[in-house]
Amino acid sequence: MAEDILLVDDADGIATVTLNRPQAMNALSRALRTALVAAFARIRDGAAVGVIILTSTGSAFCAGLDRKELGGEGGTAAGAESAVAGADVVTAVQACGKPVIGAINGFAITGGFELALACDVLVAARGARFADTHARVGIMPGWGLSQKLSRTIGIFRAKELSLTGNYLGAEQVADWGLVNRVVEPDALLATCRGLAADMLSCEPAVMRAYKRVIDAGYAESFAGGLAIEREAARTHAASITPEHLAARRAGVQARGRAQAK
Repeated sequence: MAEDILLVDDADGIATVTLNRPQAMNALSRALRTALVAAFARIRDGAAVGVIILTSTGSAFCAGLDRKELGGEGGTAAGAESAVAGADVVTAVQACGKPVIGAINGFAITGGFELALACDVLVAARGARFADTHARVGIMPGWGLSQKLSRTIGIFRAKELSLTGNYLGAEQVADWGLVNRVVEPDALLATCRGLAADMLSCEPAVMRAYKRVIDAGYAESFAGGLAIEREAARTHAASITPEHLAARRAGVQARGRAQAK
């Protein structure tokens, strides 16, 4: 029986979504892209999961689009076109509405790099490497990399990375602000689960609304972002009571005292 190319494990409000094509460096074949889009749609529409961890098996997080499909099985243009068309995994991840933690266990290359940038928080294993090889392969990015990368690490660093196609290690991209932290490989999933548990301890509806405000404002000017925040705050303030707010504040203070010990 063929092994599943995508593994999804739901436990304690956390869904761990694992790309499982290690023999192909978890390249995004049509079948894997379709499975990813379906999985994120299911999680989006369900109430059991509050946070998602996206990771992979083997030595690579994701090597991008499947090169065999990209070039066409018979060297045809139709094969290349069909490899790029449809099953936009980046949109599926971003539209899920729930926080996604990327557990980057290995190489994140080109389309795999774009998939990583679709996550909300990135934790990289020591030894993970990142590369944008679009210019080397001879294709243009279509999932937002050309715009997201410069907004994340600055335009000059983004140009160095994208216009050379060079690989950068986890420590270097952490210095550049691309990943939140770098941990030992055997601590990667535990670290991500700890972050997920912290997120789940927040007010669920507010956490999701806050994520929407950050994402929406990021695509706007500073003034536009402030307007989005004000409207969200006004709408939310009308829905809460002083008693509810006092109870939540008491919980935050208790957590702070416990963490200080």
